[in-house]
Amino acid sequence: MNLKKVARVAHEFSHPYKITSGKDFKLKTIDPADTGKLRAEDKKKAKDALAKGIKALTIYQDMLYAQDRYSLLLVFQAMDAAGKDGAIKHVMSGINPQGCQVASFKSPTSIDLDHDFLWRCNMQLPERGRIGIFNRSYYEEVLVVKVHPEFLKGERIPASLVDKNIWKNRYKDIRNYEKYLTNNGTVILKFFLHLSKDEQKKRFLERIENPDKNWKFSANDSKERAYWDRYMDAYEETIRNTATKYAPWYVVPADNKWYTRIVVAAAVIDTLESMDLAYPKVDKEKLEELEEARKILNEE
Repeated sequence: MNLKKVARVAHEFSHPYKITSGKDFKLKTIDPADTGKLRAEDKKKAKDALAKGIKALTIYQDMLYAQDRYSLLLVFQAMDAAGKDGAIKHVMSGINPQGCQVASFKSPTSIDLDHDFLWRCNMQLPERGRIGIFNRSYYEEVLVVKVHPEFLKGERIPASLVDKNIWKNRYKDIRNYEKYLTNNGTVILKFFLHLSKDEQKKRFLERIENPDKNWKFSANDSKERAYWDRYMDAYEETIRNTATKYAPWYVVPADNKWYTRIVVAAAVIDTLESMDLAYPKVDKEKLEELEEARKILNEE
């Protein structure tokens, strides 16, 4: 497989949605139903491209693991039913489980609340050579908590620190944290799966009407729809304040799952290709050791 060719194609899908500076970012500039140059009739073409991408990811991940220098952190954020689980499942389907780890973050526990807001995620960071996936993350602290500021009361933060600058300070803390991780060899990609309110309603109804999907639905999911506009504002502000060259956001159209998955795969492939990965080269001493082992085996 020509990995560079696959990476060039991947760049075409990922580049339009990559945000490296959020200064002038407007969420409304990206249509949740967008499918780029592809149309509904191109679904099969997209699936074929995704299959090739998954094979390329398998090779890149193997080199990442063998090289054991970098780690890759993929952060997924989205409204409910946007397809985070499906994107992770399909895009990472060819990855060796030994080289990948997934952490899903739900409501913080009492232990989590006795630590700083980055603590529980910091404990789940990928080791060198591995791909780590955060299904939700420390970004919940400037999304859900910003939409529901009453949650701050449960975080046991000194009252004097909960002031008008708390969100500004948290954005700064996140930028500094991601810079620190980058300086230590963790490459970070952040995905916001941008779902429309109408499409979310459609998917919620499917979960209610399909017995096999009932387990996916929570009454709280529909209640949060009442805060939709606040969430969109929170996402826009978050991306504006935390999109950087070293930890970019990808705002991925999510109304069409087949397109969402290929954009996510393209971003990961594009990034891995840029990391100059290669299998480790052995030195002269190691080559002599291998030759000696060959002789012993052949003499058996």
